[in-house]
Amino acid sequence: MAFDGLSSRLQEITKKLKGKARITEGDLKDVLREVKLALLEADVNYKIVKDFIKVIEEKALGQDVLKSLTPGQQVIKIVKDELIELLGGEESRINFTPNPPTVIMLVGLQGSGKTTTAGKLANLIRKQGKKPLLVACDVYRPAAIKQLQIVGKSLDVPVYSNEETKDVDLIAKQAISVAMSKLNDVIIIDTAGRLQIDEVLMQELKELKKNIKPHEILLVVDSMTGQDAVNVASTFNEELGIDGIILTKLDGDTRGGAALSVKKVTGRPIKYIATGEKLSDIEVFHPERMAQRILGMGDVLSIIEKAEENFDIEEAEKLTKKLKKQEFDLNDYLTQLRQMKKMGSFSSILKLIPGFSAMKDVKIDDKEFIRIEAIICSMTEQERRNPKILNGSRRQRIAKGSGTTVEQINKFMKSFEMTQKMMKQMTSGNGMKKMMKGLDLKKLQDMPEFKNFK
Repeated sequence: MAFDGLSSRLQEITKKLKGKARITEGDLKDVLREVKLALLEADVNYKIVKDFIKVIEEKALGQDVLKSLTPGQQVIKIVKDELIELLGGEESRINFTPNPPTVIMLVGLQGSGKTTTAGKLANLIRKQGKKPLLVACDVYRPAAIKQLQIVGKSLDVPVYSNEETKDVDLIAKQAISVAMSKLNDVIIIDTAGRLQIDEVLMQELKELKKNIKPHEILLVVDSMTGQDAVNVASTFNEELGIDGIILTKLDGDTRGGAALSVKKVTGRPIKYIATGEKLSDIEVFHPERMAQRILGMGDVLSIIEKAEENFDIEEAEKLTKKLKKQEFDLNDYLTQLRQMKKMGSFSSILKLIPGFSAMKDVKIDDKEFIRIEAIICSMTEQERRNPKILNGSRRQRIAKGSGTTVEQINKFMKSFEMTQKMMKQMTSGNGMKKMMKGLDLKKLQDMPEFKNFK
């Protein structure tokens, strides 16, 4: 996951700072040296790192921070504030025109994930109540049009294409006419890319920009290319003029240097980040939330938003009623497991919880949740409703049906019983307070969901 290396280094540094009652000027220089090395290892532009460290040092020394009662915390706050500023300060979204359709032109090099990102963006925009139209203007790459059509079909989003011509200006203009007649209020144009920036590519994009006058030009950049991503963004901005950036493959870049450099170098905001292979794996880029994640402070707001977006309200109400009657069974467990899976991988969600990213001894294997789903699905309806009837022979049958072992089923059933107890505590008097007070994270590690089966 992005920033893993930087995040662990910075969290170690902040831990040292928190533990100090007093910090000398020498201590501060040592800390800043470590921060500098952490940023450079994360592939952040050297000049940006130099300026970043300089600002932190000036603020820390110029505000009597070292003489205060909590110097460590104040230094951490300065680092966090500057990190937010480096990432762009405030979030920046698409500016939809009051007179639709809003025309969005996606540009970038081949291999950056432009076509898939077009689908992801359409999916995200549709959830905001918009009616998008995808437009296939990559007429050179083999199967590019077919790929966009497949993406559109899987999302049930219309795709406009015209394979009888290679005139992208004509295709785009025809698409705008179609959008207006079909009442599509957002047009997302997937343009051609090249393996590298060249005059032909830029001229074609400039002509397209001139003829259709898009409201937004978004550059799709592969974050895994590191400083090359920053160079690409700079060139596209200078040659074409872009309104924002979408960083793709952020889940595969453990360093994250591109995200920390691109805004400062180009002056253009990161608007969205793609964090996985699914067409739902795209989110608005929040500089403050990202800074909190990097520093191990969690990102509770993103968890809430993911839950609101993916959880079924009707199912949640049913569960609430069942909890009040203390009737939580394996059918309910399976329903909640599937709802959670819609939010993303469990390991990625836990990283958003404050303090969890620092717990390196907690191991989460998302494959185990697939195994648990198989175990429950191999049970009869009667067994799911009343797990107490699961004797030895039934467990052997379930193990055979789910491709697991009886030992694995026993471990899962123990964790389910623990979950039931927690649910009962939540629905009793001051149950929630008691549960949170007595909740031992170390015990959670013994649950199969948080530990590999052996």
